[in-house]
Amino acid sequence: MKQYPTEQAGFPAQRPRRLRRDAATRRLVRESAISVDDLIQPVFVIDGEDRSEAVPSMPGVERLTIDRLQHEAAHLAELGVPAMAIFPVTPAEAKSDDAAEAWNPQGLAQRAVRAIKASTPDIAVITDVALDPFTRHGQDGLLDESGYVANDITLEALVRQARSHAEAGADIVAPSDMMDGRVGAIRAALEADSHPETRILAYAAKYASAFYGPFRDAVGSAGNLGSGDKRTYQMDPGNSAEALREVAMDLAEGADMVMIKPGMPYLDIIRRVRDAFEVPTFAYQVSGEYAMLTAAFDNGWLDRRACVMEALLGFKRAGADAILTYFAREVAGWLAET
Repeated sequence: MKQYPTEQAGFPAQRPRRLRRDAATRRLVRESAISVDDLIQPVFVIDGEDRSEAVPSMPGVERLTIDRLQHEAAHLAELGVPAMAIFPVTPAEAKSDDAAEAWNPQGLAQRAVRAIKASTPDIAVITDVALDPFTRHGQDGLLDESGYVANDITLEALVRQARSHAEAGADIVAPSDMMDGRVGAIRAALEADSHPETRILAYAAKYASAFYGPFRDAVGSAGNLGSGDKRTYQMDPGNSAEALREVAMDLAEGADMVMIKPGMPYLDIIRRVRDAFEVPTFAYQVSGEYAMLTAAFDNGWLDRRACVMEALLGFKRAGADAILTYFAREVAGWLAET
């Protein structure tokens, strides 16, 4: 077999700038690109009718009532956005220590799913499976007598929540709680309930990050959590190899897709997971990332469109198949212009 030299000829035989000479050539050789198919729009839903509430720490993001959320879903579908992720804002009076509102068939998330699937059936609806919007303490699980988030008793609650979402018509349930064994428990329950086609998007590598603050404001759990943290179940930001173990466990238990969260500070994790498992790998450009960028845009320090597109391109280059981003609707509009 003919052997080729391992070292290419140097300058001037090789001029990498040739491939950057004009827009047409740059397009031909581009390795990664953003399309509308990559986008998932997170949305916050509140009780009531025909109203919205601004989220102060996330300029441009609003909490919407279900009727307005239906209009949002229709608009996203028209733009070609394939999916939206629903996060309910639970009233204080509905929160409890056992998080029972999480699986109420008439709960806010469940009603929102039914309404969206009735009015815009072609858009995929993703629901968050976690207890923090429903607990008085703001933790993602139930507490034992010592105040520790107890893994195994939380699983039953998460299963009940996921079952209620599937019954309401959710296309994808997304456990974001980081309890051990929750994917397997949810998968078994969905099979037993004749919901084998309900997909599971596992937040397989969710880090105990400082970038979640604005989201907790948006869903109203920041005050409940107070000075507490989630470091006993969310991953340590210093760990990388551990993410591969978490992903492997979730896939073995029946996850169809995996999520890395946050996004930009963890691009190395996205790449490691994508290379190791070659399964659908999603990333979440979280609220803190959105807030930082938006603050810079509003102060005139950065170009909004250019920086948003570059940031999302970074996710794609790292290996993400889809991206949850609060810019999804806006980006879809930009892409429709081209």
